[in-house]
Amino acid sequence: MKLSLENLEKKVNWKGYRLPDYDIADMRAKTKAEPTWLHIGAGNIFRAFPAVLAQRMLTAGLTDKGIICCEAYDEEIIDKAFRPFDNLSICVTLYADGALKKEVVGSVAESLKMSAEFDRVREIFCNPSLQMVSLTITEKAYILRGPDKNYLPDVQADMDNGPVGCHSLMGKLACLCLRRMHACGTPIALVSMDNCSNNGYRLQRAMFEIINSWFQHGKIDAMEFSYLTGQVSYPRTMIDKITPFPNPKIATVLRKDGLDMVKPVQTEKGSWVSCFVNTESPQYLLMEDLFPNGHPPLEQLGIIFTSGRIVEKSMEMKACSTLNPMDTAMAEFGMLLGYETINCIVRDDDIRTFITNLSHVECMPLGADPGVLDPDEFVHEILTVRYPNPYLNDTAARIMTDTSQKVGTRYGQILSNYYNSPVPMHRVSHLRFIPLAIAGWLRYLIGVDDNGEPMQLSPDPLLESLRGKLEGITLGSTASREQLYPILSDRTLFGLNLFEVGCGDRVIEYFNELIAGPGAVRATLHKRCNDKDTDLLI
Repeated sequence: MKLSLENLEKKVNWKGYRLPDYDIADMRAKTKAEPTWLHIGAGNIFRAFPAVLAQRMLTAGLTDKGIICCEAYDEEIIDKAFRPFDNLSICVTLYADGALKKEVVGSVAESLKMSAEFDRVREIFCNPSLQMVSLTITEKAYILRGPDKNYLPDVQADMDNGPVGCHSLMGKLACLCLRRMHACGTPIALVSMDNCSNNGYRLQRAMFEIINSWFQHGKIDAMEFSYLTGQVSYPRTMIDKITPFPNPKIATVLRKDGLDMVKPVQTEKGSWVSCFVNTESPQYLLMEDLFPNGHPPLEQLGIIFTSGRIVEKSMEMKACSTLNPMDTAMAEFGMLLGYETINCIVRDDDIRTFITNLSHVECMPLGADPGVLDPDEFVHEILTVRYPNPYLNDTAARIMTDTSQKVGTRYGQILSNYYNSPVPMHRVSHLRFIPLAIAGWLRYLIGVDDNGEPMQLSPDPLLESLRGKLEGITLGSTASREQLYPILSDRTLFGLNLFEVGCGDRVIEYFNELIAGPGAVRATLHKRCNDKDTDLLI
């Protein structure tokens, strides 16, 4: 049996599945006529979280509109994961005790490709009923400049040509908002749901850079500039829900239920998709209450709408002092020590000690406390419920993807807090675990594991450039300050120069310990997690 509207309407062979409790055809017609929520980024997190939220609102009768998704980067996702299944999907929630919750999600009214179906996307943008456009496009999508500090070619072309035939996603978004102004003049909220601190500000900054260029070069007039900078809002959000690649083991479960075409497939751009997504139960979403045209009634589902200050503190807590720093540190050392999945890595005593103290001893004391979330409870849930979940099957390789775009948020912000702190005990020179995490990332970039065997590195836009700067450094060698200075002083990576804040030399010290030879990663990790001059919490 294939996942399809026809088979869903038959309501046979769906035992054990939660099914949509609303008229899908009616919902789709109403959504097409008066869309309220468009989402850009059709990946697994979208289907596991925003699409399920839309389903909850429909089931509760809070709305009669679904959600429309649009893919702007890997449009093959639409062909492989949406259209063959009539835009339906199966969300499988994996509990730590082995229980599964299987739900057919029917809330996606349309699935679109940004390039091939731009006219339809523009039509949606121009509808005054549209309240919000949310995005999960990853941190790198907000970056307009390359490693050479020059604008990326498509961004430069958009700045030169103005809002006609834009190539970059930020340029296309600015163009679509401009079309909205001329069509209806109604304001709109662009809502980044990407896993990075200050996500709304990053989106706004990227958009304003293009908009300002257009205005300065006469590509748009004063009225258009005023709308684009005054009537488009950029609420900040804090979102958290682990959604790994589709697990073949879950595909086997679904096949036993009688479903066909469930095998995960990979697109040419590397995305792993299927008709199902697998995810954990814990989830968080806080949104800055900045919606000039209203928003779907998500607050009825427990989503927190609050001030930008509280949202940013929550995101900073997650991204800079709890989950995200631990993610990267655990994944890099896990891969070096030969582990694949997160639930196996967290059972390693040295790694668990390391990430616990990275967060508790060094990051959390100068991290944010948002009030609405308790940092200690948040970390406790991560270490006892989320990471150890043996059924989630999240991988270190997935977490290490695009790490060069993340280290600034995950370590740079806390280092800046230490550097600027007036408290004597808060000195960068006292830090041990943050420098070791950064050194571990450099060690990972060498591309060999702790046994000296070649190791497959995850995709990263700066991978070739970074590895080029580490060329010639091998196990058993010693890296000089001169060799590592170009990376550790790079403000585009860390947001600051690690040597200027007093951290660079310690990173070099730890890095040289890690490359001393086979087994050095394990030895260094064990030694530094048991330093006699470090006050550990565990």
